[in-house]
Amino acid sequence: MEVGSKIPSVEMVDSENNAVISTQYDGPFILYFYPRADTPGCTKEGQGFTEHGDAFAALGCQVIGVSKDKPAKLAKFKAKYDLTITLLSDEESDLCEQMGVWVEKNMYGKKYMGIERATFLFGKDGNLTQVWRKVKVKGHVEAVLEAVHTL
Repeated sequence: MEVGSKIPSVEMVDSENNAVISTQYDGPFILYFYPRADTPGCTKEGQGFTEHGDAFAALGCQVIGVSKDKPAKLAKFKAKYDLTITLLSDEESDLCEQMGVWVEKNMYGKKYMGIERATFLFGKDGNLTQVWRKVKVKGHVEAVLEAVHTL
């Protein structure tokens, strides 16, 4: 994904099992990808976006999290941590692949495919304005919020 491009059109399901098309979101919006629900880093990231939810909403910006988790797991994750953000299930990795976050990873010498933690900010016109790759959770939500202020 290049800055200036639009989000690809991909059908997914949200945590309530509703069909969603990625192009239905109007800008500005944040699309963040995380490896797996209910793991420490992913939980902290989801909680961070939820804690700053009012600030994002005041700027007219929706926050959408995407993983390969099944909708039922996403629903439990949202309920367990009182997350207010939208969570989408990309079980087939269609959006992950098109956004370039389905990557080869290496842990303890073992290679496998997984989601790279990344965040994409789309502006009011629906065009990609900023990308954060290989995200470290600490301080990330605040950096994204600051970027939304500059739109």
